[in-house]
Amino acid sequence: MTDYTDIRYEVTSGVATITIDRQDKYNAFRGKTCDELIDALHRAGWDKSIGVIVLTGAGSKAFCTGGDQSAHDGGYDGRGLIGLPVEELQSLIREVPKPVIGRVNGFAIGGGNVLVTCCDLAIAADSAIFGQVGPKVGSVDPGFGTAFLARVIGEKRAREIWFLCRRYSAQQALEWGLVNAVVPAEQLDAEVERWCQEILALSPTAIAIAKRSFNADSDSIRGIGGLGMQALSLYYGTEESHEGVRAFMEKRKPNFRGRKSD
Repeated sequence: MTDYTDIRYEVTSGVATITIDRQDKYNAFRGKTCDELIDALHRAGWDKSIGVIVLTGAGSKAFCTGGDQSAHDGGYDGRGLIGLPVEELQSLIREVPKPVIGRVNGFAIGGGNVLVTCCDLAIAADSAIFGQVGPKVGSVDPGFGTAFLARVIGEKRAREIWFLCRRYSAQQALEWGLVNAVVPAEQLDAEVERWCQEILALSPTAIAIAKRSFNADSDSIRGIGGLGMQALSLYYGTEESHEGVRAFMEKRKPNFRGRKSD
């Protein structure tokens, strides 16, 4: 796969930049988007001329806002248990032997927030907004988006994010450890480039070993996610989940409590 429609793939001086390019959907991903991201990550991850991968979103409004709800009706439009190979995408960000830097240029909501969590490093514009929306729309990320998030920012904070579905500023994300740095939006590219150049000056083999060593302690979460996705595929078939999607599309509050969950 070399002709992408949902993403852009660019290489400059040892840095591969993968950009989700669905600005009309706030860079939400559908099945095709995930497949293209997976292909691009493989392409960059095993190219010896590349030392760093930057993952970002097109435009200034959104990094990524998760699954495209317009492609979701009891299941998304692609492959995998739920019609989105998100568990494969999330795992691959961790598996490629290169640091993956999340360049967070705007909203990082839902599955977008999970992508930031999975990235090795994250640098955000001061205008970036973070948060989860799954319980608002009849969904959840039962693997890296929950268990690994708790490893990154702590149990209480991770539960707050999921149980309240609030939005958080870039500064709050920095204080909690979800991102490594926050800079004015106009300085984001320069800051990302600075980090990339520092990494490129180091031993790629040592970096790869270090990354795998970090991952070893939390790789069991992939199994938790696989089990969770199996449950999620069943949940997507319920009236409760359908109500969340309908309410989102109709721009109204969902009525979960007045409906059966099976």
